[in-house]
Amino acid sequence: MSYLENIRTFVRVYELGSMSAAGRDLRISPAVTSARISQLEDHLSVRLFQRTTRSLSPTVQGTAFYTGACGVLDAVSFAEAQVTDITENPKGLLHVAAPLGVGRRLLAPLVPEFAQKYPLIDVRLRLTDRSVDLTNEGLDVAFFLGQPEDSNLRIRNIATCPRVLVASPHYVAQHGHPVDGAAIVADNHACLSLRYPGASEFQWRLITADGPQRFRVKGRLESDDGDVLTNWALSGQGIALKPIFEVAEHLASGDLIVVAEQTPPEPVQMACLYTHKRHQDPKTRMFIEFMGPKIADAIAK
Repeated sequence: MSYLENIRTFVRVYELGSMSAAGRDLRISPAVTSARISQLEDHLSVRLFQRTTRSLSPTVQGTAFYTGACGVLDAVSFAEAQVTDITENPKGLLHVAAPLGVGRRLLAPLVPEFAQKYPLIDVRLRLTDRSVDLTNEGLDVAFFLGQPEDSNLRIRNIATCPRVLVASPHYVAQHGHPVDGAAIVADNHACLSLRYPGASEFQWRLITADGPQRFRVKGRLESDDGDVLTNWALSGQGIALKPIFEVAEHLASGDLIVVAEQTPPEPVQMACLYTHKRHQDPKTRMFIEFMGPKIADAIAK
């Protein structure tokens, strides 16, 4: 087995914290993953991970080796990128992250076209509404809505996404049609919150006649999956704040209607994040250049 493949496997086990997770990511069996780590440990004459039946954690030596191993893989990727620039035939594995709604409605439908255009690039698309860490999670590029937490990363703005507050006709018939954010708060409307562990107190930032204001809204139902909120809104459980592209079909069908029209939510920026080093890789650049204009067109429709 290639020593370089053993290093790649070690890095993914370290980053994902699991032999099985790393195996799934690399498309190899847990047995092969474990064998590669064992071969690497035998070669180095150190134990890289402490293993029990229920947990796996890096040793001091494993943590030290991880930094050097990443440097080796980065150097190899950079060397491959120089050849790729010359041949204009990019290849390799591309790890991409996106929020659930963005991934399902905007990115995923475009990936087959990208894969056909660049048949040597393998795309691993990870969808989650939580914040991701590009470096620690081994990602090449992450799409997002809003403001990123890490200002050290490079940002490519793609489009401005208008948003709306929506509810089902049944909910409005039962609880009334609030005309603005103040009415939502005053009438104690049920608000559906997109939250994840560690999120701060929930507020909606709405545009009023006096400028943007924050409204502290309440509700009994919360989820870290934006599509769950849409489904709850469709079933009459409350009001949800959504990008228009995520609920356009439901608005067109009348299954959802816009509420609080006098104080719409502030638009949110769609963008992608990457490190300077990742953007030097042609396959990352090509993915961003391919997806950016197409996503912007889809949002504008």
